[in-house]
Amino acid sequence: MSEASADKRPVAAALSYDPKRASTPRVTAAGRGPVAEQILALARANKIPVHVDADLAKLLAKIEIDCEIPVEALVAVAEILAYVYRANGKMPAAKSPRGPLGPDAEGAARP
Repeated sequence: MSEASADKRPVAAALSYDPKRASTPRVTAAGRGPVAEQILALARANKIPVHVDADLAKLLAKIEIDCEIPVEALVAVAEILAYVYRANGKMPAAKSPRGPLGPDAEGAARP
């Protein structure tokens, strides 16, 4: 068993997405243990939706802060953002019919 797989500390990553500034979401915070707990506490305190997906969080936590998410995470993140947008009643128009997220592309839940 590797050291990484033995690490049982919680992991969290925060994303932001501004369709006017970037084509894909960016990692704005990430960490393990107490840092992950702080990220989650801040999200909940600010009523930011939290999605639990350990594998996706581990992948996103490896990305440098203020970098775009990797292609491998794009579909999963797009599905989460679409859910959050629907939950918030915000459905922005897609940038183009063939944008990076497809014809039904949706942006982030929080501006």
